[in-house]
Formats: sequence, structure tokens, C-alpha cells
Amino acid sequence: MLNKKLISKILGTLLLLEAVFMFLCVATAIFYQSVDTLPFILSFAITLAAGFCFLRIGNDATTTMNRRDAFIVVTLTWITFSIFGSLPYLFGGFFGSFELFDFSGQLAITTNAFFETMSGFTTTGASMLDDVESQLESHHAMLAWRSLSQWIGGLGIVFFTIAIIPSMVGNSMKVFSAEATGPIRSKMHPRLSATAMRIWWVYIVLTVACGLCYSVAGMDGFSAINYAMTTTATGGFSIHNDSLAHFNNASIEYIAIIFQFLSGINFSMLFMIVTMRKLNSWKEFKRSERSKWREFLRNEETRFFITFVVMCSLMIMLILITSNGYGLERAFRKATFQVVSFMTTTGIICDNVGAWPRVTWMVLCVLMFVGACSGSTTGGFKSSRALMILKVIRNEFVRMMHPRAVLPVKLNGKTMPSAIVHTLLAFFAIYIIFCLGTTALMMAAGIDVTNSVIISLSCISNVGLPLNELGPDLTWSSLPLWIKWVCTLLMLLGRLEIFNVLILFTPPFWDEN
Repeated sequence: MLNKKLISKILGTLLLLEAVFMFLCVATAIFYQSVDTLPFILSFAITLAAGFCFLRIGNDATTTMNRRDAFIVVTLTWITFSIFGSLPYLFGGFFGSFELFDFSGQLAITTNAFFETMSGFTTTGASMLDDVESQLESHHAMLAWRSLSQWIGGLGIVFFTIAIIPSMVGNSMKVFSAEATGPIRSKMHPRLSATAMRIWWVYIVLTVACGLCYSVAGMDGFSAINYAMTTTATGGFSIHNDSLAHFNNASIEYIAIIFQFLSGINFSMLFMIVTMRKLNSWKEFKRSERSKWREFLRNEETRFFITFVVMCSLMIMLILITSNGYGLERAFRKATFQVVSFMTTTGIICDNVGAWPRVTWMVLCVLMFVGACSGSTTGGFKSSRALMILKVIRNEFVRMMHPRAVLPVKLNGKTMPSAIVHTLLAFFAIYIIFCLGTTALMMAAGIDVTNSVIISLSCISNVGLPLNELGPDLTWSSLPLWIKWVCTLLMLLGRLEIFNVLILFTPPFWDEN
């Protein structure tokens, strides 16, 4: 039996938290005296009321939760958050005003608002706004809400709740497993809420540091806050049409490279690096720090991520120098920026990538597919999975020569159970199937092959590339209505890693036995 009351209680708690974030945007609107004060007040009131209603329904809920409840909670949470998160866009006329009896217009506006919200929470960064700068004068709160939605979704909505109100999520480890990314979970503290809180502190410190660096480099306060949230969330939403290229500032680009790269590393590893135990002597402190860095650099996924970034950056840098006539520093900066941006699935473009040689597009698409480390704010297939796939392929070649050899797949010196390897191969297969299937749907809608592949891969990897950078005749807002809904579903599937959503549509999931 589903624990419907507990599910309702959790959804109610999450909606109250979403209302708190909306209230921050109300304060932003009042501070800047922007026109979106009333839309956010209405959205705040409705979300708050809905939260209390859900809490009322789940008032006497037990805290017993099975895995089925956990999968339903996570999927419903992301959908519910996106539904209520789209209210400010609808009330504020961000994508147009509702006309009476114009049902097709109302559907288009609702689609755009839900797409923008889902793109925000899943940190995809694909936007329905072709001219975002036109909103800077009058919609400060709306732009802040776009950035804030990405920051909230960076580490996971439910993971945030586990950190803040652990008692509201019964059996939080099951919920965490349903939302966490990657094939294996990092070692967690016996109290998951303690680990969640520590990881959120790392996330907050990264965001604050990024914002301060942007401010020192020349950004105004509002821009620094927005770009800091979307950079550390590896989301890519921007408050300027040309994103960070708007500032034409090399220092800002280097800052973005550093913080995107740090956000692509497993946050548990980052936490291990920055924390210090109480030590008795300086000698013991130095020994402890050396052991931490040794463990960090010995982590195979981290080394794979760093190696891939360095190799691809050097490759594209050389291509830009020889083919496009870039100087050494500019080629290094632009190549490294785009490699880190694509591999961390941030999707920010700081140069005319459309004019780059086509071979660089292929490299960037591979980076977009692979993604950064598990347990980070990034999307994509994940570096740990890519590394394990390569090890499986290597083992098959060895097995062809030595049929009786026992060749386990190892990661960080530990043998991976066969169940994890089977799940990995199944996930790889379904990932490819969805990419190919949605590419075919895009082509059926009249989109060219190149853009069909880019859109499908961009959505399922949660990258959200600005399509007009690669082709002047196509933007996200120009996509057919039903394709926008397909893209929205792909974003959710990509963020929750496909199986965690698809399992809800399998008959065994609903079997009481």
C-alpha cells in the first residue's frame, strides 16, 4: 500500500519551502520596484495555501516509507515544484498575457512557462526567452527566480529537504537513492541529514565565493548573484542575451571556468578536502592534509574528469590556433571555457562556436554526453559510468584472447558487483535509445538532423545549449508545441536518470506483492 498521507506531508513541506523562496523574490521585486511584485505575492499565497492543504491531508502520517513511495515522492516533487514554480511566469505575463477564449494562446503560454520552470529546476538552462535583456528593466524578480530555481535544483530538491527538515522525509536514504545521480553512492554519514547539511554548506560557500569573485572582476551586484547561482548549479541561465560574453572580460571567464570545474567534482570529495579534524600538532595536520589530497587525486573518476578536460582543451586550443587564427591565450581561454562548460553540462557559450571547425562540435557533443562526476550538480551520463564502460570494453578484448580469465570491473580498487555492471549497461542502452528515439521525433517535426541530435542530447543531458549560437534560424521558443513537451519530459528523465521515472509506468511497480 502506498503511504499517501506521508507523500502528501512531504509534498506540503516542499511547497512551503518553495513559498519561502518565492517570498525572497517578493522582497527582490519590492527592492527594485519592479512590476512583478503582485505576481509573486499571488504565487507565494497560492503555493503557501497548497502547502498547508497537503500538510493537513498528511497530518497524522506515519514515517514508514518503502522504495515505491520514495520513487513516487521524488518524481511528484519535481513535477509539483515545476507546476507551482511556473505561476510567477503566468501571473506576470512573462511569456504573454492570457486572452479570453484564446485556448491555443493560453496553451502556448502555459507550455512556455512550464518548460522554463522545468529547465530551471533540472539545471538544463534551455530558455523560451529569445531576448532576456528586455526584461532587465522591469522584471528583476522574475530573472532572480530563474536563477534561484537552478540553484535549488542543483543538488536536488528532496536532498535540500533532507538537509533542512530530515524528520519530514521518512527513511530518507531510500529517497536519496531515488534522486541521487551516478551508478554508486558516495559513503554517507550514518545520519544522512548530517551529510546533506555538510554538502549544502560546501555548495553555499562555493556560490558565495563565486559571487564575490564576479563582483571583484567587475560585475554589478545583481548580475554577480545571478551568475554565481547558475554557475555553481551548472545550469547556464543568464540575464544577458550573450551570457558571460556580454562583459567581454577575461577575468570573469577564468572565474567561471574555475567554479564550473569545482562544481563538476563530487561534492563529497570536495567536503573531504575542505574539512579538518581536530589535530594535536602541526605535523599531524600536514600529514592529514597530504592524505586527503592523495585520496582525492587517486579517485579514478576525478582523474578521468581532469584528464578528459585537459586533453580536450588542448585539442580544441590547437585547432583554434591553426584553423581560426586565435592567439595562444585567447585559444586557451575559449577552448578551456567551452570544454568545462559542456562537460559540466552548464551550456554557457562565450564565443562564436558556430564558426569553429565542425570537428570541435563533435568533441563538445561527446563532452556533453559524458558529463562530469557523480554526486555533483552536473547532468549527463557521468564520468564514473563512462569510465566503467571503457573498462568493460577493455575486459572484453582481453577475454577474447583469454576466455577463462576472471576479469572483474574495478573502480578505485573495489570490485563492482555484477548487479551494478548490469544496471550500467542497461542504463547506457536506454540512454542511447532515448537519444535516438527523440532525434527521430525531432526530424519528424521538420527539424534538421544536426539540430535534432543537439536538442535531444542537450535535454537528456541537462545542458540547454542556446540553439541560435549554432544555427540562426532556430531557437527553443520556435520549436513546435508538442516538441517542447517532449523536451520537458526529457529534462525530467535526464535529471532523475530515466529509470527512476520510467519505473512508475511498469506493471510490477504497482503490484502489491
